[in-house]
Amino acid sequence: MTPAHDGVARVLADAALRRILTALDGDGEETRVVGGAVRNALMGLPVRDIDLTTTAAPQETTRRARAAGLKVVPTGIEHGTVTVIVDGRPFEVTTLREDVETDGRFAVVRFGRDFAMDARRRDFTINALSVGADGEVRDYVGGLEDVAARRVRFIGAADNRIREDYLRILRFFRFFAEYAVGPIDQDGLRAAIAGREGLARLSRERIRAEFVRLLAAPRALETARLLAHSGLLDRLTGGVGDIGRLGRVVANAGSDATLRLAAFDVMSEADVNRLTERLRLSNAEAARLLGYARALAAMRGRHAVVDSLALRRLSAEWGARAVMDAAAALRGEPSPVFAPDALAALEAGLDDPVMPLAGRDLVAAGLRPGPDLGQALEQARAAWIEGGCLEGEGERERLLALALSEVTQFGVAND
Repeated sequence: MTPAHDGVARVLADAALRRILTALDGDGEETRVVGGAVRNALMGLPVRDIDLTTTAAPQETTRRARAAGLKVVPTGIEHGTVTVIVDGRPFEVTTLREDVETDGRFAVVRFGRDFAMDARRRDFTINALSVGADGEVRDYVGGLEDVAARRVRFIGAADNRIREDYLRILRFFRFFAEYAVGPIDQDGLRAAIAGREGLARLSRERIRAEFVRLLAAPRALETARLLAHSGLLDRLTGGVGDIGRLGRVVANAGSDATLRLAAFDVMSEADVNRLTERLRLSNAEAARLLGYARALAAMRGRHAVVDSLALRRLSAEWGARAVMDAAAALRGEPSPVFAPDALAALEAGLDDPVMPLAGRDLVAAGLRPGPDLGQALEQARAAWIEGGCLEGEGERERLLALALSEVTQFGVAND
């Protein structure tokens, strides 16, 4: 045991948590905060969710919590988990467990009363720390040393931990990207590569969840390089990855995971289809990646030099967000070159240009709704983009005259 870190003391000072510990402890039962909350508190990182583990069986946990006036929801009762709600905040409370059988993804467990045994069945040493109401941090697997070193290391033999649950391969890389300093643990890396066939057993939704969190993490670039070089990336996304573009986005565009995914693994529209299928992307994510792919192709295909006017025209075609995403990935490549005024515009942020002429303006001018009106509007839009996407009443009048002349030229009758 070791004295509690200041961060752990702050966690234990949480009034809602104290109510739960008071309700559940005593008469032969003990409850502790476990896992991520302890890890993050010791590392000086934000603590979001507070999970607890207890010697009490789920039914006893429920009885004690309700006796203290707390709401209980049996969210995972078959696995020993109930959610205790205090002042609208949920706290997961799980009975100590021992593995009876594992199949590479799910485990058959029995309830136990041994905190040390429960700790040894977890994945990484930094996730197996626990602290009770007395404020003492319990460490059965060397987690405190690894927290101090910011090292991600499997508990026991890495091969065994991975064979128990192949999701741990992804968690190993994601935790490295989020928490580690220094080189990756070589035993863990070797075991992850050796167990790569097991990734096929994971749902695409779980792969997506871990991979997206990895890409948003502080060491995403280094971790993505490890995945690509070890042959694991192809198992996850079916792609090869562009480390250079990912590096530029990481350096210049914050921690936007969707943009990082686009820069890393989207070269064309076909890649968007692949990633949508492999990672079960949402409609919004797929739409953003598609916009990125189209803006990327337009920017590379049409321009040796991109100036602010080109950016405005591209934004009118593909949307400002897509253009900014593509520019973040392309800046620094030999082609295209971004002119100083374009760089200034990107730093300030682009807006979506709005064409001042709409279909209702043509109807008001006497044109019948239909394909011919649509064609005239498209001709006007092309002229608007070519002219620099100007706005205002003068530009609306110019475009209206152009559209009407197109209709007259092709002999379309007006009302």
